[in-house]
Amino acid sequence: MALENVPRYTSYPTAPHFHSGVGHSQFDSWLRGIEPGQNVSLYIHIPYCDQLCWFCACTTKHTRRYDSVASFLKYLQMEIETVGRIVKGKAKIGAVHFGGGSPTILKPDDLVALKATLVSAFDIQPNADVSVEIDPRDMDGARFQALATIGMTRASLGIQDFDATVQRAINRHQRFEVTKAVIEGVRVHGATSVNVDLLYGLPFQTIASICSTIAQTLDLGPDRIALFGYAHVPRLKKHQTMIKDEWLPDVSARLEQSSAAREMILSAGYEEIGLDHFALAGDPLSRVSSTGKLRRNFQGYTDDPCTTLIGLGPSAISQFPQGYVQNTPVTATYQRAIREIGLASARGVILSDDDRIRGWIIERLMCDFGFSLRELFRSFGSGARAIATEAETMAAAHVNGLFEWRDEGFRITPMGKPLVRTIAAGFDKYLATGMAQHSSAI
Repeated sequence: MALENVPRYTSYPTAPHFHSGVGHSQFDSWLRGIEPGQNVSLYIHIPYCDQLCWFCACTTKHTRRYDSVASFLKYLQMEIETVGRIVKGKAKIGAVHFGGGSPTILKPDDLVALKATLVSAFDIQPNADVSVEIDPRDMDGARFQALATIGMTRASLGIQDFDATVQRAINRHQRFEVTKAVIEGVRVHGATSVNVDLLYGLPFQTIASICSTIAQTLDLGPDRIALFGYAHVPRLKKHQTMIKDEWLPDVSARLEQSSAAREMILSAGYEEIGLDHFALAGDPLSRVSSTGKLRRNFQGYTDDPCTTLIGLGPSAISQFPQGYVQNTPVTATYQRAIREIGLASARGVILSDDDRIRGWIIERLMCDFGFSLRELFRSFGSGARAIATEAETMAAAHVNGLFEWRDEGFRITPMGKPLVRTIAAGFDKYLATGMAQHSSAI
């Protein structure tokens, strides 16, 4: 099986295949279709950073003027109020995720006010999980207190790499001592779980440098570790042109870096979760992974069982059983749409039965590295027979030992696990139909 640039499969169909035929009218209809008492999750996107990292592929923009952020917050509040009116009295919110960009760019009072707006607009449950993506370089005493006030239960910190040479190349200067102080601070202020993000495949990374970063990270004792491969897509993210191609490790070196980091993390007692996550025993991710209930959405691997996720803010994606809808990514366009319409949905997709079956298969491969026919037919009935035959045929024709048909099910072998995205792409009927650019499979 050849190495290819393939999606990360945080949805199916993936976002490049969303289209403008699904917009705010469909979003409004799906919101109104939420049943009373239905469990729903919220994602709030803050599209600003006070420093732009060259490696970043998120939808964000650099600003040194807080008045732009303050203006944006007024429109975000309007969107929250509009959506809240539509679902008022129906949706029960069990999880709230603040992402970005950098949510911690917000002034403490603004972060507290934003949470208050959400509480006013939605029925947020007293035991709701509140997770926040944190740039450790933003943090101070007032922000720690604000995170406690909004009820943060999980903190997600970007590290990427502690090596000074790598940090210069990606324009992210972050000392180990700063990161350590923030992890200690969020725990003191109520976070019961701490997740850190690391990258391999960055410019000038070596086996020695990434192993040094892993050793320092393990000293911090995070509950979860996400180990991602750097996605170099400069045609899509212009600031990535600041990273020269010749600075980057090749595919073989990326695989060696990933393998070395993985072995160190596993040796420290973490359990492997899916393709690129690790968790301590007892962590919710570990518990759901062992019971086959691990899920994958736009935040990556999750223990959140909700099938409905409402996205708020520019570029945010909402997920419903019927399909996906995404807000416009351009902040100015988003603000104009909120002012004129009340919603900023710009594109999406309505799921067919075939989409649902293939999406289920891809999610199970990404989470469990396999699926059984019994699970498939229990979930979709006889309508899944054609795709089941497709899976059996694919396995029968495969000779490289990466996957197999065993015990009436499709199974990825240990050798094939690093290539799970490529294997999952074999079930993606959209992949050959568009010009979407994706990152390396390793």
